[in-house]
Formats: sequence, structure tokens, C-alpha cells
Amino acid sequence: MLYLMTLAPTVLYYTSSIEDAPALDAPVLPVSAYVLGIPQATGYPTYTILTHFFTYLPIGDVAYRVNLASAVFGALAVIVVFLVGLVLNGRIVATAVGALAFGTSELFWSQAVIAEVYTLNALFVALVVLVLLVWKERREDKYLLAAAFLMGLSMTHHMSSGLLLPAGFLFVLLVEPRKLVEWRLLLKGVGLFFLGLVPYVFLPVRARMDPPLNVGDPSNWERFWYVVSGAQFKGRMFVFGPEELPGRLYMYLDSLFGQFHWAIVMVGIAGAIYLLARDRAAFALLAFLYLGWLFYALEYNIEDVHYYFIPTYLILAVFVTVGLGALSQEAEATTTRFSAKIRTAVLTSLSLLVVAVALWGLGETYRTVDRSGDYEGRQIIEVVDRNTEPSATIIQLRSPLYYAALVEGRRKDLKLLSYFEAQNNEEPRTKEEKDARIDAAARDGSLYALYPDKYLHQSRRLEEAGYRLVSIEGDMLYKVVPSEA
Repeated sequence: MLYLMTLAPTVLYYTSSIEDAPALDAPVLPVSAYVLGIPQATGYPTYTILTHFFTYLPIGDVAYRVNLASAVFGALAVIVVFLVGLVLNGRIVATAVGALAFGTSELFWSQAVIAEVYTLNALFVALVVLVLLVWKERREDKYLLAAAFLMGLSMTHHMSSGLLLPAGFLFVLLVEPRKLVEWRLLLKGVGLFFLGLVPYVFLPVRARMDPPLNVGDPSNWERFWYVVSGAQFKGRMFVFGPEELPGRLYMYLDSLFGQFHWAIVMVGIAGAIYLLARDRAAFALLAFLYLGWLFYALEYNIEDVHYYFIPTYLILAVFVTVGLGALSQEAEATTTRFSAKIRTAVLTSLSLLVVAVALWGLGETYRTVDRSGDYEGRQIIEVVDRNTEPSATIIQLRSPLYYAALVEGRRKDLKLLSYFEAQNNEEPRTKEEKDARIDAAARDGSLYALYPDKYLHQSRRLEEAGYRLVSIEGDMLYKVVPSEA
């Protein structure tokens, strides 16, 4: 209900700064889901296929339906975190509080109300952890096989899920190492893992159909690997030296305590220590994932790296459920000498206190993440529609104009150029070709720039290239003409 009440009502616009409520991919992902296109590296085939089914729902517009998919994936992720905690400690209230703390954390909540990929990633992570823990309890091979399949499937959505493989291996090694040498089980597991990778086939097959959204064009092996491996970002990975890690760690801790009340974080740390003493295999699984994803994020030099903290918040929430479970167990043992009424009153009061701490600042978080009144994307479509001439060329970045043309069939005459990477096969892919098209459109008087300053600071680059920007409507839309004109 919280996610639905704060859900973005329509298509959004690209925003990259934290202050502007980031929505980097939200304008393009609904288009990708609708046309079954390829949005960006790393392709996100599973996300695209799953959200495509949401586009058939008879509610709202297509963008709203894809935004709704994020809310559904997010709510399911919270439920699975609850189930993980239930397996580890069996205490409903303690487990529910830990899951709710995660589900109402600002960053995760913000991704559950827009078209984004992070809630589905959290769902896959939680599912793999749950299945592995259930296998430990029941020792039935079918759960290991299910985990193998889910690991493969999760990698077709987000490559950082690859860390689940060594984590799962370590977990099985600590619980029942002989399973690692049962060759028939291994063959089945490998087969199911590769079966989980099948959605990757969607990328080259669909790319060869020349879809209207085709970033990277993974129609051959070289471009396929470039897209799915995130090759364009490799220069940003593992770039910080030991002397820079303390500062990066401080950034993470600042973010962490911005998401959770300090008492919840402390309970999570206590839960990790408790789990280490009681269940070392489960602790090793969770700690390996937490530290692995944390190190990866700290070493990743991108502006929106905070999204990569979400899996660590999920693991912390599981530790919180364990810590709260241990505390509730201790509280029950301590109050056994009290009368039934007093014992019930004390335990109820403690439970309410814990819930209150976990939901501390809920109102402020609600106001921060609320996108229910965000119609900026729709406003952009209307401004461009009434202010640009037929067949105009517009320089933009992941704007809702793709949505207007490809989903709603409006202004299909517009020629869209991306400030950076081409979004389909109709756009020029080399800088020389793009510059030539920009120059031709500017001299023809049909070139416009959408938000050249607000987020991307492109005005200076256009002016240095010999163009002048004339404001059409505020800081949103500009006409681009040669300086001498």
C-alpha cells in the first residue's frame, strides 16, 4: 500500500543528481518493456520480459504499469526477506520488523515507485538466500537445484548477482561438502544454471529484429558481450586504492545511517555476531555476500553507486531479524517469573517499541520518496509537442520523447539524438556522424536541445562547438542555431 500510494503516475524524466530524486533509467524502461527493446547495458532481458506482461494491465498508462512492476517486485522482496528471517529465527514479530525496516528504507522505497531494476534484483537475491537456507533445514536436493536455476536467472537481470555463485559454493561446503562431489547432482545443477541463463538469448534475437529501442545492438557475439558484460563501465570498476577506501567507506556509512535508525544498525551487528556463534554456515553465506557487494560498490566509480548498496541493506535487514529474534527470546526468558498479565504487557510494549524504532521517520521518508504527483515527464512531452516544428531534431538524454513516439504514437516525426550513446539503429553511432547531423539540423533551423543545462551541462559544449542556444520555454527547451545566425 505504501508503494502504491507513492507510485509515479506516468513516465518520468532522466535525473542523475541525488537532490533531484534520481531516475536514470525510468524514462526508457517503460518503452523497453512495451516494445521489447534493449534499454542499455547489461541488457536486462529478464526484467524486460517480465515487465512486458505488466503493460497489458488495464490500469493507468503504460509507464504507470511498469512503475507498478517495481512496486510488486519490491513488495515481494520484502516478503521474501521476512521468510528468510523466519527460517533463521522463527519469530514473526522480530522478522516482520526487520523486513519492514528494509522495505521502508528511503533508497529501496524510492526504487519501488519508479521503473527501475533494483527491486527485482533484491527479489532474486532474497530468493536465492531463502532457497539455500531451506535446503540447509531440509537437506533435499531439489532446493539446491532450484538455487542453481535462480542464480543463473538472477545473472540475466543484474551481473552483480554473480557473487551468489561463490557464496552458494561456500555455504554448501560448510553445510554438507559431499554434495560438491556428487557428479549427478552437479550435472543437474550446472544444467539448471545454464537454463536460467536462457533469457540472454532474447538479446541477440531481438536485436536482429531491429527493435525501435536497441542500445548497443547486441546482434553479434562481439556486441552481445560488450552489452552484457558492461564493458563500457569496466574502466570505472576497482579504481580506488587503499588510501581512498576509508573515504569511500565513510560515504557508505553515511548512507547506511541515512537509511536506518542507528539502533536498527546496532541490532543488525548484534544479529551478525549471534548468527556467527549459532550458525556459522548461514553467517558465512550472508557475510560473504555483504562484504563482497560492499567492496564492489566501494570500488565502483559511478555517480549513482548508492544503488549498489541496496543488496547490502538487504543482508543487514536479515541480520536485524536475527538480532531482534535473539532479543525477543531473551526478553521472554527474563519475564517468565512475571505474572501472565505483566509478562504480556512487557513483551507487547517491547514489540511496539521495536516497531516504532524500525519505522522511525516514516513520514519524512514518505514525503521524500513520494512520486505520486510527478508529472514532469508528461510536461516535457507537451512542451515539445507545442513548440517544435514538424520533423525537428532534438538532442536529449533518455527523455520521455521516446515514450511519446514509441508507446503513445505522438510526434513520431521527431528525430531524437542522444547526448551520449545512441538509443537505436536510426541514430548515428559515431561522433563524426552525430556532429554532421547536428550541424545540418542547426543550419536548417530545426535543431532543439532538451535540458542542456539542468543535469548534463551541455550548453557550454554546444557553444564551444559553434552554436548558440535560444530559450524556447524556461530552462527546458532551447533552439540550437549556428553562432553566426
